[in-house]
Amino acid sequence: MQNKIIMALPLAGIGAFLPGFAAEQAANLPETVVTATRSDSNQNELATATTIYTRQDIERLQVRTLPELLKGSTGIDMVQSGGYGKDTNVYMRGTNADHVLVLVDGIKVGSVTTGTTPFQFIPVDQVERVEIIRGPQSSLYGSEAIGGVIQIFTRKGGNSARPNIALEAGGGSYDSYQGSAAINGKWGRAWYSLGASQFGSQGINAQSGTTVANGFNPDRDGYNNTGLNAKAGYRFDNGAELEAFFLRAEGETEIDNATSSTTLFINQTVGASASADLNDVWRSTLRVGQSLDEADQFRHSGAFATNFDTTRWNASWLNQLNLHKTQQLTLGADYRLDQVESTTRYAENSRYDAGGFIELHSRWFERHFTNASLRWDENQAFGSSLTGNFGWRFNWDHGLSAFASFGNAFKAPTFNQLYFPGFGNPHLQAEQSTNFEGGLAGNHGWMQWEIRAYHSNIDQLIVFSGRPLTAQNIGKAQIDGIEAEISGDLLGWHNKLSMNLLTPKDRANNLRLPRRATQTLSYDVSRSFAAFDVGAAVLAQGERFDNTANTVRLGAFMTIDVRAAYHVDKHWMFSAKLNNMLDQQYQTLSTYNNFGRNFFFSIHYNY
Repeated sequence: MQNKIIMALPLAGIGAFLPGFAAEQAANLPETVVTATRSDSNQNELATATTIYTRQDIERLQVRTLPELLKGSTGIDMVQSGGYGKDTNVYMRGTNADHVLVLVDGIKVGSVTTGTTPFQFIPVDQVERVEIIRGPQSSLYGSEAIGGVIQIFTRKGGNSARPNIALEAGGGSYDSYQGSAAINGKWGRAWYSLGASQFGSQGINAQSGTTVANGFNPDRDGYNNTGLNAKAGYRFDNGAELEAFFLRAEGETEIDNATSSTTLFINQTVGASASADLNDVWRSTLRVGQSLDEADQFRHSGAFATNFDTTRWNASWLNQLNLHKTQQLTLGADYRLDQVESTTRYAENSRYDAGGFIELHSRWFERHFTNASLRWDENQAFGSSLTGNFGWRFNWDHGLSAFASFGNAFKAPTFNQLYFPGFGNPHLQAEQSTNFEGGLAGNHGWMQWEIRAYHSNIDQLIVFSGRPLTAQNIGKAQIDGIEAEISGDLLGWHNKLSMNLLTPKDRANNLRLPRRATQTLSYDVSRSFAAFDVGAAVLAQGERFDNTANTVRLGAFMTIDVRAAYHVDKHWMFSAKLNNMLDQQYQTLSTYNNFGRNFFFSIHYNY
């Protein structure tokens, strides 16, 4: 029954947009995106599928964590192992959780051992903007970008000489609490931003049906996270710029598994960049940085169990050349050194990857736009890889657009897959993918819509097979999907509806890939009434399987969140949010619980 509801809701939601719009409203200005081309580009000139969240969106949606922000985004399926601070895996367009590249201010982050990023630890209070790019992007970024790229931009400096100050404090269900403080501004040609945040919760019992006898604790699994962020920059008279940033999250999360109960974590990213115009048409940028992913695990008795500390050193050199008003060329080179330090004895503890790329963004006959990119990578573990991407977009009258693209991508084996004692295989090759997609879009001022269809094949997937279990390149997957979005204003209400239909299958046996929902619908509506802001969000997902044999089925579900805010004056605001209003009990990972009905209340001060 719930599957039928999920399929019916898009039709009802789309129908709500059609009557009553004011056709004379001005069309929205094109959004600028950086991640899709590694340079500023207008979104309406690209074939790339993009979703953008600004700081205003984060505050309007009243999200407390980054997974809460990403949940329900077009093309994204999220699997969580319990409440706040628990393992969160992002599946983009049905690809694996380690097929998503994550950047913080241009620096690659994530665990070298698992290949995934701990989204649950990144403090959303320190985030200014998030760009989500769906589809293969290895031709610009190298390994991991099979499903797409998520780039997180930290809080930036202000535009006023008077410092801007923001304070927030709140609390809610499960003994949750949150506090943050931020200041930013300008001083002559310099800009700066400083921020700190604290979030914590006693949480819920992360895993159901567990007992101390089998190594688990059937108690509430808490979480706390302290976040710090600093960014500063300076612009010279000749247009050259220097910028540096620092982002750190440190805390503790309690977990349920057979070997440990508590993890102390540190996630940190540090970076600096310098850019200058070398002549009238050439701008060059040098960026260096380091990201840390550290985890110390402790047993139920409190004794130390193990640690996994990984480091990524990043360096990149980008050169943007304006060959003509219709032609922009980007040349770049990247270098990364990955390192592991652990009580687990890996056969190797470091490796490098070097790559170079070229990308051309062109306009033809005024309304045709193309993007073509080519990249070569040399990885110490498995050798070289060549990737490419081509996209075309045509914008014609009445706000209509058509687009199509083709690209291939790869993902290097992780340290666990290569070198973990017992099942690692140092002879693994990179996973490879190809992707075709096409679609239509419309921007009519009063309504924006987009629909895309895509087809992906992934070969040499790394799976664990044989006796004893060993990592091998024997998996093959095919993923076909449709994405649709529609947004607009109706009678003062802003509406946004998105739908994903997905068929992710194992080409060897035609079984569905595990942990992916084949049907997803999300809908958000908001409006302001004088000093009040109100809104609601609906997320509905179809059933999924939790194992490769498709014998463990997790049911469909639908959650409804409602929110409200009251602006006392230009400085003070109160906000409240009720999540999972219908108290839906559901799981995205077998035996792991999600939050029931819960609320959060906050007080905000801005000056």
